[in-house]
Amino acid sequence: MRLHVGCAMWTHKSWQGRFLAHPLPPHERLRHYAGWCNAVEGNTTFYATPTRDTVASWAQQTDADFRFVLKLPKVITHERRLTDVDEALGAFLAAIEPLGPRAHAVWIQLPGSFAPTDVPALARFLGRLPRSHRYAVEVRHRAFFDDHRATRTLEAALAVAAAEWIPFDTTALFRSAPTSDAERDAWAKKPRVPLRSVALTDRPIVRYLGRDDSARTIEGWQGWIDVVVDWLREGRSPTVFLHTPDNADAPELARRFHDEVRARVPALAALPRPRPTEPATLF
Repeated sequence: MRLHVGCAMWTHKSWQGRFLAHPLPPHERLRHYAGWCNAVEGNTTFYATPTRDTVASWAQQTDADFRFVLKLPKVITHERRLTDVDEALGAFLAAIEPLGPRAHAVWIQLPGSFAPTDVPALARFLGRLPRSHRYAVEVRHRAFFDDHRATRTLEAALAVAAAEWIPFDTTALFRSAPTSDAERDAWAKKPRVPLRSVALTDRPIVRYLGRDDSARTIEGWQGWIDVVVDWLREGRSPTVFLHTPDNADAPELARRFHDEVRARVPALAALPRPRPTEPATLF
């Protein structure tokens, strides 16, 4: 029984000396992050397909059961909107091959303008994908959440490839006015969509965005504790990503979320032990 938790990145300036040793060369940072969390979002792949050598280094720094949820490049999802993308898709899938089982899901994040009328393009795209990977789709058009017909149409398209629907829960952020620069920036950029907590597959993926105040972040995720506990008892293997607007405490919060679930499900496997942030001493 496994719950994977993680953050939106594996390195952050504010983590140095707190969660990650400092100084630490770039090629060691993922290894140290993997002592805190057992999953990570691959957001950088949205901007460019990495080289196979780069991806191989990611594999070398993580155990085989570590999970990467890797975002498809924007040229596929946002610029070409899933059409005429065979070459770009093939290059991306070849690049991530060194991850092997660590490539938990290929993340298809669609722009807010991707509407219910665009679902046939998604269905065609999903129908042509190789079955060597799992796929997960994130939509941001509000109609998919408000219109039951649009919801059912999208779920039917996802079923073509046994793909998951990734909810991005921003309800805690938008519950009250922002109180920091990072929260104000998130208010301007993050989607405001209704909460969704339905799993379509045995490996649901959740993205949760809290507040810069850790207490408010923890308060906001209590409903997800119940959902994740139920999923585990149903035999599912979820992955939950914890975000805050500044992400300063994200690794610690991810572990806190795992601890709260494990208190309810004692059979849940423990997270790895974090590596020390300072060199060992004789005393």
